[in-house]
Amino acid sequence: MRFSNLKQKAVDFFSEARFVGRIHNEAEYEQALELMDDLIEDYDKYLPLIEVLSASIEKWEDESEQFSEFNKRIETLDDGVAILRTIMDQYQLKADDLKNELGSKSLVSMILNGSRNLTRDHIQALSQRFKISPSVFFNGA
Repeated sequence: MRFSNLKQKAVDFFSEARFVGRIHNEAEYEQALELMDDLIEDYDKYLPLIEVLSASIEKWEDESEQFSEFNKRIETLDDGVAILRTIMDQYQLKADDLKNELGSKSLVSMILNGSRNLTRDHIQALSQRFKISPSVFFNGA
């Protein structure tokens, strides 16, 4: 099998869109996000390119100075709280919307700010309501 044609296509592609392999600056990061938005529209067709591009975006977000403070805050977050925040964001919920699963609005706020922990009963109730495994609320899940 001859790879000369394939190699030339790769050289041409990465010359035009080098950010796919590695992002070097904010402008390339923005281009990568824009391309990702387009690719996701036909996910199955573009899966190999999505995988390469997502690795490039993730590396930029892990190493870029602009994300350093955000990354530090994320590292200190309890996994359960991070999952809870994600659920609230995805379902556009407020603290009051979770009173059946977690209790009062003030208790939800205390859980979100880290002064109270999610209990086993909280996790079970959230898992049942949102049809997710309880394991997602624990470190390493």
